Amino acid sequence: MKFQIMLEILFILLSKRKVSAGELAKKFEVSVRTIYRYIDEMTIAGVPIDVTRGARGGIYISDTFKLPKGFMTREEYARAIEAMLTLNEQMSDPALSSAIEKLSAQVKAERLDLTLSGNILVDSGTWGDERKFSQKLTIVERAVREREALEIDYVSREGEPTHRVILPHLLVYKQNIWYTYAFCNTRSAFRLFKLGRMRTITATGKQFERIPFEREDIPLNFWHTEEDAVDALFEVSPAALAYAEEWLGIENVYEKDGKHYAEATLPCDETLLGKILSAGAGFQVLAPKSLADRVHEEALALAARYTEK
Repeated sequence: MKFQIMLEILFILLSKRKVSAGELAKKFEVSVRTIYRYIDEMTIAGVPIDVTRGARGGIYISDTFKLPKGFMTREEYARAIEAMLTLNEQMSDPALSSAIEKLSAQVKAERLDLTLSGNILVDSGTWGDERKFSQKLTIVERAVREREALEIDYVSREGEPTHRVILPHLLVYKQNIWYTYAFCNTRSAFRLFKLGRMRTITATGKQFERIPFEREDIPLNFWHTEEDAVDALFEVSPAALAYAEEWLGIENVYEKDGKHYAEATLPCDETLLGKILSAGAGFQVLAPKSLADRVHEEALALAARYTEK
């Protein structure tokens, strides 16, 4: 009985995306405490369910969540859809229709995480992620197009989690990374949000009026002041030449006296150190010395991790 209720809760969340513990307790004739115990077990099993307290809170699941591949056999899906269609003919429940649509989509053959738009083909997936990122991208793109507010659970670069309502105005793609330029209701200001740092995204169904902004307002340099940036000079080995051209732009890589160099003004943060170290021995920082020293210290610390017994 418990697992049947948990499965029904999952289908309810897939169709409604958000529901209160009281509603579920009343529907299944159990206590609110029992509902929360079931939610805890589902979360441990890997279902991304979040709970928010307060008058406007509830139990909700991210719009990016889909049933995992192999969750049911094709025959089981067919029987479940058939039963739901029969029930829906008698009840004509919008939530049930939504659940049928989602289950039907699940049955379709798995496809690669590729987005085709006009003459541009974008593989937006990440290593080990077949579909989730493209689902995020689809939800945000639709929200931008239809001017729909989103609820997100966002993790900052410092690892701080926050729950926000944002009004996405624009999708931004830079350095192979997707962002959305959105008005944040929490901060009452525009912010640039990295899609990869959105743990969950929920469409609210609420429309918003676009707030005028200028392109110059978008922080495309990704640093706040000139003091946060460095004018970097690198020597690049032939093996790392393609990496340098892709990362810094081919126009910023040049040859002089038989050697290759790259110059660029870059935000001086932990991300920069990671990019330099990922090139291995093919990249050498020539200037500034402070950046070269930081890379040297980080490389020593990394080497020490692999020599520890």
